[in-house]
Formats: sequence, C-alpha cells, structure tokens
Amino acid sequence: MTATADAEAAANELTPLADYLGSVLRRLRPLPPLDLDLTQAYGNVLAEDVIGPHPVPAFDQAAIDGYAARWEDIAAAGRSGSHPAFGMHEGRVPDPRPVRLNVVGDLGAASWRPVRLTPGACFSVAAGSPLPMGADVVVPVPWTDQGMAAVEIYQAPKRGYGLRRAGEELPAGSVLARAGSYVSPALVAVFAASGIGHVVVRPSPRVVLVATGDELVEVGRASQPGQVVDANSHALTAAAVEAGALAYRLGICDDDPEGLRTLLEDQTLRADLLITTGGTGIGPGDMVRRILSRRDVGRTGPVTFTDVALYPGTALGFGTVGAEEVPIICLPGDPGAALVGFEVLARPAIQLLAGAEPVFRPSVRAHLLETVSSPAALREFRPAHVAERRGGGYTVQPLAGGPYTLSGMAEANGLLVLGERVTSAAAGSTVDVLLLDRRR
Repeated sequence: MTATADAEAAANELTPLADYLGSVLRRLRPLPPLDLDLTQAYGNVLAEDVIGPHPVPAFDQAAIDGYAARWEDIAAAGRSGSHPAFGMHEGRVPDPRPVRLNVVGDLGAASWRPVRLTPGACFSVAAGSPLPMGADVVVPVPWTDQGMAAVEIYQAPKRGYGLRRAGEELPAGSVLARAGSYVSPALVAVFAASGIGHVVVRPSPRVVLVATGDELVEVGRASQPGQVVDANSHALTAAAVEAGALAYRLGICDDDPEGLRTLLEDQTLRADLLITTGGTGIGPGDMVRRILSRRDVGRTGPVTFTDVALYPGTALGFGTVGAEEVPIICLPGDPGAALVGFEVLARPAIQLLAGAEPVFRPSVRAHLLETVSSPAALREFRPAHVAERRGGGYTVQPLAGGPYTLSGMAEANGLLVLGERVTSAAAGSTVDVLLLDRRR
C-alpha cells in the first residue's frame, strides 16, 4: 500500500474535528441565568440585553471648567483682532475686542437648584455641573481674564462648545449591551451611569480538573524512570481560569477504577464541567478510557471516546457523570496535546456554558514566514508567533510543534492551523491562525 493510500485509510478511520466539535457542543447548554449586583457581575456574560432606563448624561452639563453663557452674547468676542494667548504674530498690536459679561453665580458638580441666564450675564461653572437654563456655550477659562464679578471674553467658541446635552452619549431606552457580551469594567461604568444596579448574567462555569495515572508525581521534584511530573492539571487549571471559569484543581488520581468513579461522582455537586487528562488512548495503561467507556459503571458514564483527526493528540472523550449529568471532557496525557485539546474542545465548551458569543477564539489569515510540513489526514494546531505588518495584515512564524508542542506553546500568541489535506505549507503562503489572548 502506498503512503497516499495509507493516509487515506487513516483519514477514513478518524472523525473530522469540525464534526466532533459540533456533536459535543450541541449537547451542551448555557448555565441558568441569575441576577447579580453590579459589583459582582464583572467577568460574567450577560444572559439578556441590557436597556438603559435613563439618559447619559442625565442632564445638560458643562464638559469643561469655564463660563456658561448665551452664544449670542459672546459671538462678537475677538472678531476684530486676536489675543496673545491665541498665537499673535510678533510685533502685531493686540486688538482683542473682548466681550464683558456679569458673573452672576458659581455652579459646581453638586449644584442642584435650577437657574436661568439673562442677557449679558454668565455663570462660572465647573466640569460636570448642571448648565443654567438658556446657556448654549461654555467659554474655556484660558480664553478669558478669569474675572469673578465680571469677566472679559477674548474669543468666542462655537455654539455648543464645552457642554454635553442630556442623552447625548446614551439616550434613554438604548441598548447598552447585548446578551452574550462579557461584563467589562467599562460596561460596569456604563450600567452604573445609566442607573442600573443589577444585571442578569450566566454564572462563571465551575470547572474541576484532575490528572490521572499511576506514573504521575507532584511538582517540585524531578521525574525518575516510571515517574512523570504532573504538569497538566496545573496548566489546564490556569487555562480554565483564562477562559473565564472558576477552576478547581484536584491533583492526581491513580488508575484505580473505583477510586476514579467515586472521585468524579463526588465532584458533580460543585462542578459544571469536569476535565480529566491522561488515559484516553488504547494502550495497556490507558485506564480512563477503559473505566469511563464501560456501560456498567453505574451513575458515571458512559463516556464516548473518539479518535479525532487532530494533531497533536487524537483521542478525546466526552460524556456525562452522575445523576446531575455533569459534562466531562477527557483530554490526552501529553502536556502539549492536553493544551491543544483544551483550546479546540474544552475552551469552547466553557464559553458555551458561560453563554458567551462567539465560543471560538478569533482567527486571522496570515503570511507564513517559514515552510512547514504536517501529518497527512490530521488537522494540526501548531504554536506560532503572530505579528501585524506595517502595511496591514499579519505574519506568522511557526514555533516548536509535534512532540515539542509544550515548549512552543509557552512562546506562542497564536495557533497555526494546517488542515487535514495539508502535508506541506510553503513560506509565503497564506494560512489560518487562531489568536491566543496572551498579555505580552
């Protein structure tokens, strides 16, 4: 059999990644919504549109410190000359022709009594203070002689300068945010300014993570033959937090059937999603697949394990656990494959449970800087560094992949995606890249 025929045969035995993702995500539903105080809503996803009950600003107000006046009273200021403050040419005799107004009061941000302007008068105002009725301009302080009982205005700004009208930024009844949006600090400010103290959100998913395998040992020691340091549960807990979950690391579970079943069932009361790592293959030591795929495991399982056209790490598991039918995702034991599996499967599941839209990371098309090869019949996700080009668009530099994906992921801010039919991508070609949210 030729290499091409071998690849085609392998492809027929594997489930396309898109089909597998669709089948898993269709079985998940967003968590039930709850009403949260505004100060607790940050980081959650809105379960419904938020409509502003009040305008922002709530009233006509000064946007700057200055003098609130009627524009018709100051329109003639500075028309016949210029003041030195406005860049008069050296040697020119100033002829500012100021306008003089009576200052009839001072208004601060806490002023609340309504006042009205009369012709030839103005109010000294602070930024944020209510505008007097009849005012349609605020003259900046540097454009005046800063008088207290009366003020000379050297130049007139345009009508409407220095003020904000009620509802100018957000009219009452406007949609402040759509369902599926993350509540950011800026959104919290918008809600508060609009008079909203509570919002309906999806809770952050509670994700419990456990690494499995008799060979695993805790961090802080070098692994010996027959031992592997548990990097996965730590890394996946951090990844779950980055995805917006409340993550709980259980640590290491030995390959004991009853112990694993009991451990998972015990966690169903505090978990919206369980994630295991290790034991998903068909080797003699892959106990997770053996235990959870059985149909006689009582309230735990069965979990369906699928060989997916994914590289690195083809074997993935999905099912439910316990009477509450808490979803469980089983990822490979190789650290690089576990992180890639989390990105393509577990992270979208967390986003869906949280009610976020969209559930997938953003992607871009990028100019490939280096020729790469890829396994036939598998969709490869290779760590990469993405950069914006000066003239627009992106470039992507491949990093260590395959058996070295873990070290590559540590440097990556993107994942280069090479499709099942791609065995080689030439430098200069255009490729798809998932953008990772890395603070670099």
